Amino acid sequence: MSSKPAAAAPTGDADASAGKKSGKGKLILLAVPLLLAAVFAGLWFTGILPNMLGLSKHEDHKAEAAKEAPPPVFVDMPEIIANLNGNPHRPSYLKMQARLEVAKPEDAERVKAAMPRLQDMFQTYLREMRPEELRGAAGTYRLREELISRANTATAPAKVVDVLFIQMLIQ
Repeated sequence: MSSKPAAAAPTGDADASAGKKSGKGKLILLAVPLLLAAVFAGLWFTGILPNMLGLSKHEDHKAEAAKEAPPPVFVDMPEIIANLNGNPHRPSYLKMQARLEVAKPEDAERVKAAMPRLQDMFQTYLREMRPEELRGAAGTYRLREELISRANTATAPAKVVDVLFIQMLIQ
């Protein structure tokens, strides 16, 4: 009887040690593919792997876009001076010089032909603005967006892409 319990003890230890080894093996079998996937994803999203494999067409697309895009065309606007809507006892003035960017070279002639209408629309809009509405980058951005909208209305079917401020002085 004493031999049976002694023989049973080593098999229990062998099972326990085999269970520990198989747990580490499973961990390695799971960790290695996850680590490889993480390295692969990192190389892919940083652009290293596509460049190594010759799959990156980013530079080709940039070159094609540069070839297809015509150079920008700009139309200068005359200087505008407008009194702003504010305190009647202390008037405020805006002096502005702008340049319009148009989408196509043929649109430049349409914009020049519509310049009196553009000046009128800009002048009318600026007279309704208050000095505090023009403060900061947000005020300038809102002014630019409004002027682009009005310029597109006045010069349709020509397309005004942007209004560039050359000079803007509020006094």
